[in-house]
Amino acid sequence: MEVKLIDYSSAPLEKLYAAFRTCYSSKTPIEIWEEITNGTIPKEKITSFIEERLKTGHSSPLEQIVFWFAVSGISRSCSHQLVRHHVGISFEQQSQRYVKYKEDKLEFITPKTIKSDPEIYDKYQKLMKEISDFYQLALSKGIPAEDARFILPNATPTNFHILVNFRELQHISDLRLCTRAQWEIRQLVAKMRSEIMKVLPELGKFLQPKCGEYRLGYCDEEYKEYVKCPLSKVRPHKEDLFNIFNEYITKEKIQKTQAKPLSEKEFQFIEESKLESNEELY
Repeated sequence: MEVKLIDYSSAPLEKLYAAFRTCYSSKTPIEIWEEITNGTIPKEKITSFIEERLKTGHSSPLEQIVFWFAVSGISRSCSHQLVRHHVGISFEQQSQRYVKYKEDKLEFITPKTIKSDPEIYDKYQKLMKEISDFYQLALSKGIPAEDARFILPNATPTNFHILVNFRELQHISDLRLCTRAQWEIRQLVAKMRSEIMKVLPELGKFLQPKCGEYRLGYCDEEYKEYVKCPLSKVRPHKEDLFNIFNEYITKEKIQKTQAKPLSEKEFQFIEESKLESNEELY
């Protein structure tokens, strides 16, 4: 697998600062940009302001910063997972219809679990060789590549050219950097993050699994899966946080009900605001 950051938005921090400031300032965007370009706003202030805004969850300005990646040598299994992300991201993928794989270029992707078992790995290699031979034979017999490809498995390698905005990249990282994500797409997104960290660490650090301190901050996966995760040593689970909250409320005898699922009573308040100003919900 190869992942390379081809390009990204010019002056990304300045663009983010201007986008955020437009929401919170009486100044026009043009006036904000004049302050940026004439040096009135130092880079340190720009960076700290962006970090504070990101902590609030205000993420729409992140859509204005985009990255281009070149990706090669991932499996079709991985690509099927990747293209499920379709908001704020654009793909151009190597076609199996117009591209005829050459025998020496058809290197099937092999999971470590298969390689770890000599018997399984040997049979896997023989099967991939048989598939490759059939594919080449079909092409040599005049079968169109678009039909010969029907024999190709999920292990077939593929290439991508990707455009993605930073907001979507955060969402992808939330899910795919989680240890529950399959190893290949997790490795892919980790490499994309690594590429950004080389050139823009101020933003790269905000690409984390959803349990990261810059994201949700806790795990919301099944508890039995959480305890298996190495990150459970340093990140809490949602259930544990609720339990701690309820224990604290009880111990300190605070006049507040314990955390529990929302009922229709709460939604009545949310939707209609039926409570008078001097009336309490509980």
